[in-house]
Amino acid sequence: MKRPGDILPALARRFGAKTALVTRDRILSYVEVDELSDRVAAGLAERGVRPGQPVSLYAQNCWEWVVSYHGALKAGAVVNPVNVMLTAEEVAFVLRDCGAAAVLTSSEQAPRVAELTVDLPQLNGVFAFGGSDADGVVPFDDLLASTGAVPDVDPDPGDACTIGYTSGTTGYPKGAVQSHRAVMWNCAMTATMHGRTADDVVVTALPAPHVYGNVVINSTFLVGGTVVLMERFDPATVLRLIPEHRATLFEGVPAMYAMLLAHPDLAGADLSSLTRCTVGGQTIPVSTVQSWEQRCGAPLIELWGMTEISGIGITHSVHVPGPPGSIGVSLPGVQVRIADLEDVTRTVPAGEPGELMIRGPIVMLGYHGRPEATAEALEPDGWLHTGDIAAMDEDGYVFVVDRRKDMIITGGYNVYPAEIERVVAAHPGVAMVAVGPVPDPVRGELACAYVVRASDSTITEPELIAFAREHLAAYKAPRRVQFVDALPATSTGKIMRRELIKSLDVGITVDTTVDTAIN
Repeated sequence: MKRPGDILPALARRFGAKTALVTRDRILSYVEVDELSDRVAAGLAERGVRPGQPVSLYAQNCWEWVVSYHGALKAGAVVNPVNVMLTAEEVAFVLRDCGAAAVLTSSEQAPRVAELTVDLPQLNGVFAFGGSDADGVVPFDDLLASTGAVPDVDPDPGDACTIGYTSGTTGYPKGAVQSHRAVMWNCAMTATMHGRTADDVVVTALPAPHVYGNVVINSTFLVGGTVVLMERFDPATVLRLIPEHRATLFEGVPAMYAMLLAHPDLAGADLSSLTRCTVGGQTIPVSTVQSWEQRCGAPLIELWGMTEISGIGITHSVHVPGPPGSIGVSLPGVQVRIADLEDVTRTVPAGEPGELMIRGPIVMLGYHGRPEATAEALEPDGWLHTGDIAAMDEDGYVFVVDRRKDMIITGGYNVYPAEIERVVAAHPGVAMVAVGPVPDPVRGELACAYVVRASDSTITEPELIAFAREHLAAYKAPRRVQFVDALPATSTGKIMRRELIKSLDVGITVDTTVDTAIN
């Protein structure tokens, strides 16, 4: 198998009627997923989609999404997975920017998508999962009714496979173009590092359009395992599905594990079938890792990845657990290094923080139609700027400090939100925490901790600040604490730090004492 589009035909021949995918309303075998994706491929070709053209997928997790992903690849199309949390304006931009030849979406979103795309000359149709009566929308069942032949396509492994758009902190998002080789390499090496086998049953609520969610699904398919795909994350449902399906893996982001640990159903849940779990998307407090491992009895494997590398780039081998707090080592065949923040050509010594750089077959081809942005992200020798601040120990284990753009500068000192979050999260009265900057006329910025209290907790702001100061230098400790009911998150559960300040009470008193360390 050289391409992701080769996975289902090969696995259907090998595993036949074995269950491949379980969703809320349908269970599909490998043969069924393969046959359904064949029909999608034939249907897209009949409606004018040609090899190399983008096909956009815009919907919540469902069996139709998975079938459409593989059907588009079999048609020779380039898959454009679209985040379901994008606004209508953002979706319109993505569809125009990539030049979508078809859009497959939910029945709820289909009418709006049809309006947004009415003037796209290259568009061959908007197809609705579940059907729709809206003008310009074709029921998905019409694609499945196709009796034509699957297009005879044979793309080069180095050709474009997907265009995944970044969230875009300023301006519009950028489309990272991934090759077939990159996606396939990522899935294969992830399966290897995590020891996936045909006996695995994976429960996941990670969004299929996200690179982490995609790798979870397809690396499991690659070995003949079973994916139990939730439409969206719900802790009570996770705690029910794991024992119901005797799941061997659960995969999620830090916020999911924090919510599971805080849920009242956890005490009575049977998690004995789990043999390992994975966590990525953001840094996770060591205390959360330890609490989950103690409760379920299985290792929680940290990982790191990004859209620009088609998924995961660094993780632990299931058989070689690394030091606590580390995200692991590079995937086989992939290089990582820590570059000086001022001189990218200089690799810093072990233990010194710098920018995490990555190079290898999983790195994107570039940003679609954005040569200047590509040149900024990719060095001439192939090293990709990740934007993460990290350090590497002498054994090659990587420790992420924080996102470079999330760094708080207070009184001339660099403060990393993730470091504060790890400390505050260790307090028993805290269920979830995220840290963001607030402006200060004296120091420029101060760190504010936004905290979701644990059940029955009465922890106060002064108590949490005092707790943090026991474990952090004075200039690093948060100066404000805002208690909230929930934290703003992306579709993957990743905390959106830039949205935190919207929930800030302006009446909270700021600690105005000046530390000698930053005076």
